[in-house]
Amino acid sequence: MLDYKLLQALAMVIQSGGFDRAATALNLTQSAVSQRVRLLEDQIGQILLARTTPPRPTAVGKRLVKHYHQVAQLEAELAEAADFVGSAGYRSLAIGINADSLATWFMTAVAPCLQGLPIVLDVRMDDQDETHRMLRDGDVAGCISTRPTPVQGCRMTPLGRMAYRLYATPDFARRHFPKGITAAAVDEAPALIYNRKDRLLHRFLEDEFKIRTDRFPRHYLPSSEKFVDWITAGLAYGLLPELQALPLARQGLLIDLRPGAMVDVALYWHCWQVATKSLDALTRALVDGGEQMLASA
Repeated sequence: MLDYKLLQALAMVIQSGGFDRAATALNLTQSAVSQRVRLLEDQIGQILLARTTPPRPTAVGKRLVKHYHQVAQLEAELAEAADFVGSAGYRSLAIGINADSLATWFMTAVAPCLQGLPIVLDVRMDDQDETHRMLRDGDVAGCISTRPTPVQGCRMTPLGRMAYRLYATPDFARRHFPKGITAAAVDEAPALIYNRKDRLLHRFLEDEFKIRTDRFPRHYLPSSEKFVDWITAGLAYGLLPELQALPLARQGLLIDLRPGAMVDVALYWHCWQVATKSLDALTRALVDGGEQMLASA
């Protein structure tokens, strides 16, 4: 039988990024937190936490933390359903999400759910290819991902597709692409990319010009909101979600550099298979929001 006080200590060390912060969150001493983690390791018979900075869970540690979060969520939902004393508080859900969804449609989709139920979100942002890992490791209860394959013990629901087009300001296009965007011009004009894990523009250029290129100059800017500001300031060209770019294009602030060409990124909602009121409500809100604001899958 697992001791959930020990599991809680392990989960908090991982979530907070260290023993000191975990001790503060749990109102314990650092020594007490360390003792609980060691006792759990003794009971399991394996090392559960690599003592790095920040501490990293082992494979078994990840499974135990995922189990702890699922049980904690079920207990919270049970308390609410049974009207236990003190159960009127908010339920916290950790969610993995990509930056472009967060900057465009996500808030509108979840607003009715958050206004109608006592739910608070712990939003953790990463590339849409990386959020899948958060769910697999048990760091979040659900995630928006580009991967359609469900994580073991989780369910998957298609949300829709985000369409991206290649944009720049009219002045930037005149200076850098006077004859239109070409393979040769790509090697000379500064592009904008979210981070070094973001390969969307690379794939777009390779598909459009039938070349493999990694030579073009580019800025890296890991902020979806500042990303569009950077392009509208005429500092670079880049791929933008239509949801962000179309209003600016209608004002004449941006132009489509490759009319008719786009990248469609399919998005999927993955979450724990355990049925809880909070998670089910959030799932419905995201699916409804995807149907209204994203292209059909």
